[in-house]
Amino acid sequence: MAKFKKRLTGADRATNSRWRVAGTDLGIPYVLENCSIGYLFGDTFNTARPEDTNNGWRSPVMLRSNVHPAAPGGIVFDSAAKVEGNFARGILDFVAYGDPEDGHWPDHEITCIPNDGVSFPETGRQIISFQSLNRWCSPWRSRYASLAYSDNGNDFTRVPHLAWWNGKANSDPFQMWTMQRDGEWVYVFSVRSGRQPGPMMLQRVHWQHMFDKSRYQGWGWNCRNWGWGRPCTPILEGTFGEPSVRKLDDGTWAMCYLDDAKGNIVSRTASGPDRVWSREKIQVAYRPEPNVSGGLYGGFIHPWSRRGANNLHIMVSKWTRKNGFTTAYHVSQYVGTL
Repeated sequence: MAKFKKRLTGADRATNSRWRVAGTDLGIPYVLENCSIGYLFGDTFNTARPEDTNNGWRSPVMLRSNVHPAAPGGIVFDSAAKVEGNFARGILDFVAYGDPEDGHWPDHEITCIPNDGVSFPETGRQIISFQSLNRWCSPWRSRYASLAYSDNGNDFTRVPHLAWWNGKANSDPFQMWTMQRDGEWVYVFSVRSGRQPGPMMLQRVHWQHMFDKSRYQGWGWNCRNWGWGRPCTPILEGTFGEPSVRKLDDGTWAMCYLDDAKGNIVSRTASGPDRVWSREKIQVAYRPEPNVSGGLYGGFIHPWSRRGANNLHIMVSKWTRKNGFTTAYHVSQYVGTL
């Protein structure tokens, strides 16, 4: 199984002293247009715990690094997006409307949570997928999933009039995305918000047409065979946390996610995005703590991971609470084997 290597964020880390990134989660790594790595973090505070006063909340936040995760000292962040003084601001504008439970669905947005990122050296553009959250009570619910872009690596703009809408039933399977480019196509794997039981879907879109919803092709079964350009058929069923898919240098496709039914962070492999995926392999096992709720989640694959022993580098979040008070909220680097 994967082994703990290093805690990356926290009130006692350099991320706090340099950019006021203390309590945070996710840390989704993706290749930037200049071939370094961007890391997308979710709800971020300049305090160790969300409950602390003057906590400097914002989301999402992006840090960057050119340090290989296999380096003896692990990942070291060297810059951040949208820095003012020593404060890394949120990279998406935020506007809240009404109260989430007073009939204002679907207008109320409490936060934006990043799903993944992809970049295009041909244009210098970065695109991130995100979900607009409407409520945090379990299971948490998104309003919609959408995309935002940046042409300078610093300022991101939401794509107007583009949304994969969820509903009050919280059952839409296109809310939490992971994206991987391969040639002319960007492959999109998606699941429901809220880590609910349900299907994983697969779509693809030409990299130049990501802002045109009509150009997305589903991977589906027609009772005879599988093919593109069809309504999506589930490729996997489970209780999925945030999925992460990356194509490795040797052509292997690797997937990680939280199996929320068991609490384990698991991996799978395949020879292609539309091929059969292997059985789950546990990378980080659930270890309950007495009188503590919550645990580990994430498992985002670093793009520089490879096959072979101790070459899978994943970002793992920990959020635990005791008596209604946060006891841990941070991101760590783990090293495993596919």
